[in-house]
Amino acid sequence: MLDFIVVGGAQAGLAMAYYLNKLNVDYLVVDKESEIGASWLNRWDSLTLFTPSEFNNMPGMEFPAEKGHYPSKTEVADYFRNYVDKFKIPFRLNTLIENISHEGDHFVLKSPQGDLLSRNVVIATGPFHIPYTPPFSKKIDENIFQIHSNYYKNPSQLQEGKAMVVGAGDSGFQILDEVSQDDRQVYFSGTTDVKVLPQEILGKTLWWWFTKIGFLSFSRDTWLGRRLSRSRQPVIGTDVKGILKRKNVEAVGKTKNAEGDLIFTEKKKIDDLKNIIWATGYRPNFNWIEGLELSKDGYPNHYRGVSNIEGLYFIGLPWLHTRGSATLGGIKKDARYLYNYISELDNN
Repeated sequence: MLDFIVVGGAQAGLAMAYYLNKLNVDYLVVDKESEIGASWLNRWDSLTLFTPSEFNNMPGMEFPAEKGHYPSKTEVADYFRNYVDKFKIPFRLNTLIENISHEGDHFVLKSPQGDLLSRNVVIATGPFHIPYTPPFSKKIDENIFQIHSNYYKNPSQLQEGKAMVVGAGDSGFQILDEVSQDDRQVYFSGTTDVKVLPQEILGKTLWWWFTKIGFLSFSRDTWLGRRLSRSRQPVIGTDVKGILKRKNVEAVGKTKNAEGDLIFTEKKKIDDLKNIIWATGYRPNFNWIEGLELSKDGYPNHYRGVSNIEGLYFIGLPWLHTRGSATLGGIKKDARYLYNYISELDNN
């Protein structure tokens, strides 16, 4: 039986593994993917981080790039692989945990590869679980190609003809930018009234300013933190106005319904679409963990990653403690907190 199992092998799981090494416990990191870094490699080809390299340092190892560089997804995956090698993190791939139950003094983690037993479990699966598309998407004609941003790689996946990008977050506008680079007619569905922040202000990166003013450190338990966690996140580093001014881009408001080859939006009915890219986010799924208390939005009830079940912890959730909790460089503060919490339990 293991002392700890960490479920999820991206930045959150690896940061936790770094601190488990310090505890000198018998542990294992498991991940459902077939290679380290797959959670990043599976995203669209042109993806780059919003944070420059100097703000992407995980505990014990700096990100290997010059200051001010915005890493690609492959650079992040390479960093993860090197991190695992440097700290000799025990890692098992191709292991999908389908159920976790608490039995006596240990947890049983069920997977198609067999059961695993551990006294403690750290869930590091992140916030991106179930790609969400609106229910009416099932009523759209099969001749219209539909894809969620989770599976989008590049415009070569699309059919010839008009496309629509749905979603007004970072991924929606980045994909809209890429898809509309040529002469293809592209509809944009979503609000255009979004806050946009540049990646650099007065010669300093946005994350430098965020650090100086403490924006990334406001706790979700403070008044300001609660307001920030409920507010719409700004779009970072994308020229939204410039993209929407392109001759081949038309903003049509929110998509309301669909029937066959007819798409109903706030501003028009569209009957000539060939492609839809749904950049409509994700829904959490923690139903595979027995006995877990969930909030109204489907996330675990916890305090700084400590759940209602003794020995079960979380890391890598959005606003686990601060705005920086789900970022590559911010994860170390949450991992260190859990390390200290677990160390105190062992000493009592």
